Amino acid sequence: MNKNNFNISRASPKLLKLFCIVLIMVLILMHQSVSASSSKNLPLSVNQAAMKLVQFCVEPKTGLDDQAVATLVDYVLGPKQHKELALPKTLESTGAYYEFDMRSTLHQFMEYFYTARIPSSITRPSSLRSSLWTAPSGDTQKLPNSWKTSFPAENPIIIHGIERAANTPDLNTGVYHEYDMKRTLILLNHRGHQTVLSISKQISTSNVGKKGFILGNDSDWNYYYTEEPGSTITGLGWAKSYIYDYFSVTVFVEPSSGSIGVKTGIFQWLRAGWSGINFVKPGHILSGMKRFARDCKTIMESSRLPSSNQIVSVYQMLSDMTASELLKEYSGLKQAQRSLAIQTGKISKTEKEEKISFANTPKEQMIEELMLENLKISLGKPTVLGKQSSLLSTKSQLYISHQ
Repeated sequence: MNKNNFNISRASPKLLKLFCIVLIMVLILMHQSVSASSSKNLPLSVNQAAMKLVQFCVEPKTGLDDQAVATLVDYVLGPKQHKELALPKTLESTGAYYEFDMRSTLHQFMEYFYTARIPSSITRPSSLRSSLWTAPSGDTQKLPNSWKTSFPAENPIIIHGIERAANTPDLNTGVYHEYDMKRTLILLNHRGHQTVLSISKQISTSNVGKKGFILGNDSDWNYYYTEEPGSTITGLGWAKSYIYDYFSVTVFVEPSSGSIGVKTGIFQWLRAGWSGINFVKPGHILSGMKRFARDCKTIMESSRLPSSNQIVSVYQMLSDMTASELLKEYSGLKQAQRSLAIQTGKISKTEKEEKISFANTPKEQMIEELMLENLKISLGKPTVLGKQSSLLSTKSQLYISHQ
């Protein structure tokens, strides 16, 4: 070895840090190498239109730009060579576009995805652990209990909100985060096409990412959450990651009036990593959007899907439980998830003996996670609770009696 060879043991702390960062980037790219088509396929006007709507979400006083809306909806409806592609980097964030179709009416979709008594995590189970939408301070706007009498005819319906969300473990890093977003929902008629635009913009940096595990197949929606910061990737357990910024515009549109079908186009940007460095690639974003698309199709296209009123009845039933009853059901769910985590080798057997209290878990989070187990039963998916839960064996008949 000559004197010019790099000696790690004698390297300066700065060089060691640089070496670690390069190694980390290589490991991440090895974990996922999903490619996206070149962003040159996306007209610049489309990217600019999306950012105008994101700005409207951040500051509603700027007013809704009708031309920006028309540009995005026309792009989603129009023919294109690629239905997944990279977007131009914006606000230091990596971007991607993804498009898919599902068999549903837009009205039916809204009844499940955007009403006050069906939490977002129920219809996005592989994307969200929990979600709470509230009206902005001093505002009276809220999501409606139903869209049956208030779907737009001529003038757009615009609802602004604040959403506190926690996502599910990332497919590659096993990390989950909590963060706050400004949200805007726009319902309108675009040249005879019923259309909904959902806009999100993260407010500030997320909390530090914590380790989580996917238990079995991701499509079964079983997850285990720890309180330990870091990643589950071997050699990167120490990495303290954050979501620095996130913004998106999702277009849901009916290709023709009254048709059975919703075309969805998602424009999304993300900046996340650690030490202030963005490690996100377009493929990472596409992977997350495909999880969302899979959930949408699984739920809305299922012949076993309960009516929205039946789902709401479970929400109401859980909300009416005493604190001790709800805690008992929730503790049973968490213990079952821990047992599955041990069986699948995600955590050690010694952790099963640890005493964990869930008394400080927010009531809404308990309700959301228990509602998801009910939905899984109705859709024919396995639940970690089985017949051991009084909630699932008796009270859930409110939910599945239609079958």
